[in-house]
Amino acid sequence: MESLSYKTVSANKATVQKEWVVVDADGHNLGRLASKVAMILRGKYKPSYTPHVDCGDNVIIINAEKINLTGNKLNDKTYIRHTGYPGGQRELTAKVMQQKNPALLVEKAVKGMLPKNKLGAQLFRNLNVNVGSAHNHEAQKPKTVNLNDLK
Repeated sequence: MESLSYKTVSANKATVQKEWVVVDADGHNLGRLASKVAMILRGKYKPSYTPHVDCGDNVIIINAEKINLTGNKLNDKTYIRHTGYPGGQRELTAKVMQQKNPALLVEKAVKGMLPKNKLGAQLFRNLNVNVGSAHNHEAQKPKTVNLNDLK
């Protein structure tokens, strides 16, 4: 006897509907853009969201060089890495990183907002960041998303 009028349905790899979306980074603040893109990658804007499944969309970010950093973050924010050798700690400021590779600046911000596990690594592969307005994913027919319309 079925007394429930609804059932909770968990999405899986076979039932997920993945789309391609384009996000224009021009004029957006880095952290706010990154958090919304991470939610799109995770699939949290979809009613079929399932925490342990890659149910998000593929995201293409264009104009990565036109991102904003508020306050004095351009000079004060540092990115630290280590070569693996003794005394091999290296650091770059956000200003230097933006001049060298602005796409990496956006990628690091988004990656930091994804889960730190195998699912997060899989979700990060769905992100494509481009400098300039051109991208090579026209065949996927991506739709443009305005981040200001998302909550």
